[in-house]
Amino acid sequence: MRFSLKATLIAAGAAITLGTLAVGGSLAQDMKFFRIATGGTAGTYFPIGGLLANAISNPPGSRTCAEGGSCGVPGLVATAIASNGSVANVNAIGSGTIESGFSQSDVAYWAQTGTGVFDGKGKVEKLRAIANLYPESIHLVASKNSGIKSVADLKGKRVSLDEPGSGTLVDARLILAAYGITEKDIEPEYLKPNQAADRMRDGAMDAFFFVGGFPAGAIVELASNTPITIVPINGEGAQKVMGQYPFFAENTIPAGTYDGQSGDVKTLSVGAQWVTSADQPEELIYQITKALWNENTRKLLDAGHAKGKEITLKTALNGVAIPLHPGAKKFYDEVGIKPSK
Repeated sequence: MRFSLKATLIAAGAAITLGTLAVGGSLAQDMKFFRIATGGTAGTYFPIGGLLANAISNPPGSRTCAEGGSCGVPGLVATAIASNGSVANVNAIGSGTIESGFSQSDVAYWAQTGTGVFDGKGKVEKLRAIANLYPESIHLVASKNSGIKSVADLKGKRVSLDEPGSGTLVDARLILAAYGITEKDIEPEYLKPNQAADRMRDGAMDAFFFVGGFPAGAIVELASNTPITIVPINGEGAQKVMGQYPFFAENTIPAGTYDGQSGDVKTLSVGAQWVTSADQPEELIYQITKALWNENTRKLLDAGHAKGKEITLKTALNGVAIPLHPGAKKFYDEVGIKPSK
């Protein structure tokens, strides 16, 4: 698995140089590296990974948490690594070439069970969860002129489900099925969201699915010059799909997120989750999980990125559909956090 390593060494409160790493036997022995595979440098995963790498790191020789230094794991240097995203990350974890990474909750589930986009490609059976981080909302975007106001209204319409091999395509199919709709009931197209938005702008697309945090740039741009509707995904269909697939969770896109959106829109989400391998030591993952939810980390998350405020201990197990790493489970058991039902 190939990862981009440029400018991705991020350590908590310390400038770690190659010269420093080469000096001193005890320093080299005490230091442990832990990588977090994220996504492209222009996305959300990469900066969030940088924040978490800072939070869990406490390189040898650094001040301790009690002394006003980092509250990370003593001796640990964590790094955020740019990558191709969820599928690449779970594959790298499965092959043992990376210690941890971020993944959409649905991709993690499919990888661990060998289903969905991993059907026929083998299971990543040792994939384990550290924490759910923040929700990635499922957007169903419709042209205002199409008259689409519900999932049921998609019948007979031109609908893009995203490109083959994408997690969004599988999610869209699961959602349609929960509402009793098949691809034969619509005029399906398989385009990337930005391509689908261009088609909608030209009047050649009625609706499309998009999975990602809000506000999504492609949808913001579309809504600025084309009247759209953010269609709710709720009611019996939503309850059915959540009952069948535990990686889905309820979500709300707030009023005013996009031009012309006058009210809150109920929808579903998949989680952006931090995952690792069952082969990682229990004590290490316990200490990493503990550092993740330290009060100092809260300050880093709140100040460091808009999505950081959505990373909370209360929602740490929302939508987690793969086994927890024993070290993470130990921490959540201690603080009384249970999986959401």
